[in-house]
Amino acid sequence: MSARALERTDPSLLAESLAERSLSELLRAAGSGEVQAWRKSLPALAQVLCDAGLEEVQVLLEYKMPMSSLRADAILVGTHPETGKPSYVLVELKQWSEARLVRGTTDLCWLPQFGYRAHLHPVAQVRRYCEYLQDFTALLDDADHHVTGVAYLHNAQDRDVTELLGMGDERARLFTDTSRGEFIQHLQNQISPLDGALDADALLASPTVPGQQLMRAAAAEIIDGGKFRLMDEQQVAVSLVKRAVTISRQADRKEVIVVTGGPGSGKSLIALHLMGHLGRNSRSVVHATGSKSFTTTLRHVVKQKNKRVAKLFRYFLDFGSAEKNALDVIVCDEAHRIRHRPGTSNSPDAPRNRRSQIAELIDAAMVPVFLLDEHQVVRPDEMGSVREIDEVAKARNCYVRHVDLNEQFRCGGSRAYERWLLRLLDLEPGGPVCWKPEPNFDLLLADTPQQLEAYLHARQKSGFTARMTAGFCWPWSDPRPDGTLVDDIVIGDWRRPWNVKGERVVPGGPPSSLWATESGGIGQVGCIYTAQGFEYAWNGTILGPDLVWRGNGWRAVKDECKDSSLKAAPPGDFSRLLRNRYKVLLTRGLTGTVLFSTDPETQAKLRTLVPGRVAP
Repeated sequence: MSARALERTDPSLLAESLAERSLSELLRAAGSGEVQAWRKSLPALAQVLCDAGLEEVQVLLEYKMPMSSLRADAILVGTHPETGKPSYVLVELKQWSEARLVRGTTDLCWLPQFGYRAHLHPVAQVRRYCEYLQDFTALLDDADHHVTGVAYLHNAQDRDVTELLGMGDERARLFTDTSRGEFIQHLQNQISPLDGALDADALLASPTVPGQQLMRAAAAEIIDGGKFRLMDEQQVAVSLVKRAVTISRQADRKEVIVVTGGPGSGKSLIALHLMGHLGRNSRSVVHATGSKSFTTTLRHVVKQKNKRVAKLFRYFLDFGSAEKNALDVIVCDEAHRIRHRPGTSNSPDAPRNRRSQIAELIDAAMVPVFLLDEHQVVRPDEMGSVREIDEVAKARNCYVRHVDLNEQFRCGGSRAYERWLLRLLDLEPGGPVCWKPEPNFDLLLADTPQQLEAYLHARQKSGFTARMTAGFCWPWSDPRPDGTLVDDIVIGDWRRPWNVKGERVVPGGPPSSLWATESGGIGQVGCIYTAQGFEYAWNGTILGPDLVWRGNGWRAVKDECKDSSLKAAPPGDFSRLLRNRYKVLLTRGLTGTVLFSTDPETQAKLRTLVPGRVAP
């Protein structure tokens, strides 16, 4: 809409419309604070634009960033007054009335009225939005477009946010109610009063440029610095770790950083960035996971550039005899996979050989960092949870900081898909709902495994990565004496092997730990242990007979499960862990997911929920 239309629209009706869109697209109701912000901040922006004589400038509200669920509060679209080229101004609106910098940082702040939770500096936030928009929007991938940002704290006076005022530059600037006149002049220097409707349409129609896959860019990120863009809470987490490392040697209490987030929210990106940054700054840091596939893959990717760096990738069980606080930082990636060992203790007074695995990891470094998703706990002996980590840390008198990565990037950035899936699997309340197709993520249902496989092969031939996964409902055999794989997975007349068992070398198949990243993996079916932690463009998942829909809910069938580690779980835990497993398998795709169930009643239920079909 134009700035004039925005100024004339009733704020309550506009907020109601935006709330309805949030519920429709994200499957969540907008919070009261969010609705209040729309009612108060958008009229303040509209008035500034009209006072600047920019009534015809186009305003894109709650603009969804490409390949992401992040949303810019507004993008102003028009023509640059000097060059005549399209000009885009990203606007971050804040209702803050007072703010201070977090001591020891330049890009984090806290709000006295809301306690000590760290927020990303508004200028740092909007600058990253500008860079991200250009990185992932084909239209803006040249010098013919101006992209700048502003943060407008319309309720604040300069005197109440003094510490935040010195961060602006040509790309991004901050304005308050005190500097409203300067804000008007700045906007007049960025956008002319001409109608920007055509340029706004061009932006909305522009193709998105897919991001780099995590594994392929890992070596560059760790060794050379990489080009990944940290956004919002991702940057907050990284800055909190950097701050904690800086003050760790002088502090009386060490800090534990706990970062939670769903699939694709950037946990492993944070881990790799920290590894690179701390290593280049001569800090002792190691990366640890509980996943053999994930750690082996990271070692494999990194050692192609530097074999020594590969040694920094360890397992959680490696730190039982580590010297206390010997490391500056230990980055515990996929921390939900930390194991419970019977007879161990969380007490700081427990003997070294009786400490829990969480205790060993916290004791090993000045700044332990845990990155986890509690919905990805898939075995009965996994204990990595926020509650457990908090308890161990507080028993050791550690200060714990939490960061919630509440925006996610995998699944094409479709927050709606993640919420749809959580409701489908009864991991969040509300019950299953029909999937509403989105432009940036495809969800399809195949009628047969042959259809699913053929569709994935077609995507692979088109230049995308694609993999098949399945529930652990079939035996997993060793290769035959000649090295060929056994077709363990049999569905009617369709037969396929699991991925290679262990690190064996077989004709045409990568070892288990490299199934998700090496060529040849598409011909085999991956299980939970080889898929967890990885991503690929297209994901096909077969729901086996261990999880079936009956009546009005899911039934977990233990007799159909072939994983001995899961069969030992109590019935209630078995159902939850099984649904967690399928949640992991179904969130590996960046661009789309294809579903198929071996159970006719479950397949019939999915037909009522998934309108998209794979063509016969």
